[in-house]
Amino acid sequence: MPMMLEGIRVLDFTQYVAGSGVTRLMAELGAEIIKVEIAPVGDPARLIPLIKNGRSAYFVQQNRGKQSLCVDFGKPETLDLLRELVPHCDVVVENFGPGVLEKRQLDYPHLRQLNERLIMLSVSAYGRESPLSHKTGYDWIIQAFAGFMHMTGPRDGPPHPIGLALLDVNASVHGFAAVGMALFHRARTGEGQYIDLSMVDAAFHMHDLNVAGPSVDPNFKPHRMGSHHELIFPFGVFKGPTGYLCVAALQLQWKNLCECMGRSDLVEDPRYDDGLKRAQHRDELIPVVENWMASLGTNEAVLEALDRHRVPATAVMSPAEARDHPYFKARGTVRTVEDRLLGSVDIPGYPFRFSAQPSLPDLQAPLLGEHNAAVLGRVLGYAPDRVQALTDQGVLIARES
Repeated sequence: MPMMLEGIRVLDFTQYVAGSGVTRLMAELGAEIIKVEIAPVGDPARLIPLIKNGRSAYFVQQNRGKQSLCVDFGKPETLDLLRELVPHCDVVVENFGPGVLEKRQLDYPHLRQLNERLIMLSVSAYGRESPLSHKTGYDWIIQAFAGFMHMTGPRDGPPHPIGLALLDVNASVHGFAAVGMALFHRARTGEGQYIDLSMVDAAFHMHDLNVAGPSVDPNFKPHRMGSHHELIFPFGVFKGPTGYLCVAALQLQWKNLCECMGRSDLVEDPRYDDGLKRAQHRDELIPVVENWMASLGTNEAVLEALDRHRVPATAVMSPAEARDHPYFKARGTVRTVEDRLLGSVDIPGYPFRFSAQPSLPDLQAPLLGEHNAAVLGRVLGYAPDRVQALTDQGVLIARES
């Protein structure tokens, strides 16, 4: 069975996560990814800890299944070579800093002249057409600018960052979806197009009541809530008998929780008859819930009781605890892959399950410049002596890591 994106060729000018994650998702579906890396380092993600045998696990996770074409951007022969590749590609993805591609005439207006069917995605912090397009930014910068840090942390404490690259990955998935829609549009119309994806826009899209709420109630000022939601109860983190538990019960589950605790009297109490009222009385209700939890002796007993009464709840798990949970293994949400330098590596599994492609390919992350000869020979028909000449001139670079 052919893979879903088989036959789609991508010229990948991405680095780190927000851009590389787009092409990572495409590679798993069979797209051919030609990753253009800039000498002497290549993708700077190759330098990000944790590193073993000169190999970054961070880089491996984002770049499995890609072919590395490593070039010296300072040589005019490099730019000619890259332009020569464009007519043979369906998609270009890039997340360079402002002006990098424009200065080299590798931006969309120039590339479209070489290939009218080309789809090009630019992933940037603030968007290419933007009053802040000149600024660069990484995940925590986007968290701060898009209001995420303001909403995270103790209620009366300072803003906190979220402890993972959430908005980098969020931008990747948005970019993956955008390229898919553009390919669908091209299949129907024959038209290529340019996609300007701002990490800030993709992040801001994740807000729910924080944006709409003040439009409805001018007195509503979104602020970090700490461990418990300020508009709904019980919706937060509770101290269980043997660790922390998260309970997220909406109005329909409140009665179930009260019955589970043996406190049906709370259902009829007018102080607690809707989620907002309960949230306003959370300081008196939290001890009720936590004392009941403590009476059961273990977190497992609490969760079993809540499950029987269909109250949404779970243990608060560390990444290591989650990795070892049977759910993650059964779903393939944790995936063990083999890397030629790192050996066995656990990475997050593929988040989509397509019936048209039920299995995933066995992929390897490339060594720097590993596919110079293969790409130029297969795509452009370069003879080995021509590739060697470009290597001797310093246009092409390769190394064993």
